[in-house]
Amino acid sequence: MKGRKTMNLKKKLLALGLSLAMVLSLAACGQKAAEEEPAEQPAQTEEPAAETPDFTPAAFKIAALKGPTAMGLVELMSLSDTANEMMEGKENVVSTGNTYEFTLAGSADEVTPALIKGDLDMACVPANLAAVLYGKTNGAVEVLAVNTLGVLYIVENGGTVQSMADLKGQTIVAAGKGSTPEYALRYLLTENGIDPDKDVTIDWKSEHSECVATLASGQMSIALLPQPFVTVAQNKIEGLRMALDLTAEWDKLDNGSGLITGVIVARRDVVEANPGAVDRFLQNYAASVEWVNANNADAAQLIAEYGIIEAAPVAEMALPYCNIVCLTGSEMKDKLSGYLQVLADAEPSSVGGTLPGDDFYYGA
Repeated sequence: MKGRKTMNLKKKLLALGLSLAMVLSLAACGQKAAEEEPAEQPAQTEEPAAETPDFTPAAFKIAALKGPTAMGLVELMSLSDTANEMMEGKENVVSTGNTYEFTLAGSADEVTPALIKGDLDMACVPANLAAVLYGKTNGAVEVLAVNTLGVLYIVENGGTVQSMADLKGQTIVAAGKGSTPEYALRYLLTENGIDPDKDVTIDWKSEHSECVATLASGQMSIALLPQPFVTVAQNKIEGLRMALDLTAEWDKLDNGSGLITGVIVARRDVVEANPGAVDRFLQNYAASVEWVNANNADAAQLIAEYGIIEAAPVAEMALPYCNIVCLTGSEMKDKLSGYLQVLADAEPSSVGGTLPGDDFYYGA
């Protein structure tokens, strides 16, 4: 894998914006930077068209959760590690781009205290948790981007379910009662004219792995599962298919919102101190997402190497169905605010009691 990381470094570093400038002893030799203009030259009245906007690089500490919400970051993680290795021990080298320090966690409980305390600058967290953090910190946390749309699927070992309407009268095994999976499923059932309390039976389990085991045993044939558990289940159960993509079903409602799994948030003081660096990070993040979506096989290898998902074959199979994105600005606000409204209507505590204000949405 070492070869993969160091391959075509020039291209990688240019894409990331981590170009390196060697600071040699030109001044000691009486030389000036080649780009410096003579003192007598009149000041320009307009900026050159090709000039880069003002940008002061920053160092960011970023945490992500193992699973789909970290998968879009993996190229940026690899590029950053490569650039940091090149910088190590070189006292006369200056980075002209941001530097990043990434950590991975198994649960949000490991991440949120560090973010609140200031030990982290940014974190990838569940969408509803971002709203909770906004309320808990009195607005000291804001959301930079949506990084993962819905990863929930109705899977079936059979051919009965072709539409939401086909779920009427069925039993669905699921995990996540009292959280996003339940709220999303109930909302979609209701919007499709199905009473979730009367027209279907939902058999709640404590973990997604229990749902997979129930399907494998033949006790149930229909389940609500997220990726990559869907892929894991398909590898274990012959004939198991993805019957419904709940993200697509949500989009069919055409209400301006979207089914969202994860976002990346930042401390407001970090954003206000480094707006240009934050914007550059979002550019880096978007480029990483684009690469991951276009290079599933290579991305899967990195995902496994970083421990985001243990097995590369599972990651490669799951990637096309993980809905990894980098939505910012008004598009982010429209989809996320609508989604949070659905959650608030179902259970206000799921978003911290009240919906975040407009200042929650960076760049919108």
